Amino acid sequence: MTTRTTFAEPEDFTRSEGLRALLNRLYEGGPGAWQHDPVAADLMVYAAEKYGALARKHGLDPWEAASAAFDVMRTKAARTAGDPWGVVTHAVRITCIAEERGQGLLCSTHQARRPHISAFHDAERLSDRENPLTDYHAAFHVTDPDPGESDSTNTHEPAGATVCCSADSAVEDAIALFTLLGWPAHVARAGVEHVCQALAGAGSRQSAYEALRRDKHARALLDVNSTAWTALLKALLGHPSPAYAATAAGRGILLRLLIGESLRALLRDDDLVLLISLAAPKHRGRS
Repeated sequence: MTTRTTFAEPEDFTRSEGLRALLNRLYEGGPGAWQHDPVAADLMVYAAEKYGALARKHGLDPWEAASAAFDVMRTKAARTAGDPWGVVTHAVRITCIAEERGQGLLCSTHQARRPHISAFHDAERLSDRENPLTDYHAAFHVTDPDPGESDSTNTHEPAGATVCCSADSAVEDAIALFTLLGWPAHVARAGVEHVCQALAGAGSRQSAYEALRRDKHARALLDVNSTAWTALLKALLGHPSPAYAATAAGRGILLRLLIGESLRALLRDDDLVLLISLAAPKHRGRS
């Protein structure tokens, strides 16, 4: 009697049907099947090559993607799926994204999978920012008067440096500041009053700044160049960028005077003094 031995053809795991057959066989093999099966080793090498580009896209090693594929292949979902490779690919992609987010957020991959955690931006050092933290972080946005300019410290200051409490006094102090820093008195008064009128009509500093920036007629009446006109607007209304909205540079002279800063405090602002004095127009006419 002749006994015939039939050898099963090796599974073509590159196709979904072959992968399903291999996964079922390894599952039925029990513990240790993945460790000792030579086809399983070839499958992992193939997975590392297959998902290598995806892993590198997310800053990972190809074998990290292969490890994620290994975890999925041992599940029932992969064995019973209509397209096992589709299930594995989808799971590996999600794992790679979570790994990348976890590294950026300095947390575990499990936590990075949660939407309320992954919604945050990557962790970064304060020194990585080009602008100081106080220029843009909401925690530092305050509108209180300068602590150094309290009532107790201003008791003996001259009348010209007292804290302003009305719009009229703020306008007069603004004119005085420009005059002290080299601007002709008639130009300073006409410029400040024109900006205040535009501000009252516009309703906000940002919209007033944009309208005045394009007001060539006013610039011609004042007989000042573009540098002096831009410096006048920035000094009075503040820097137009939202990033500077809560800083001294973003508030502008008028607002700083209205919220309690004195003329003497403004004169101690080196950046402001430099901005105004360097842009002062040179007029030979009336002073």
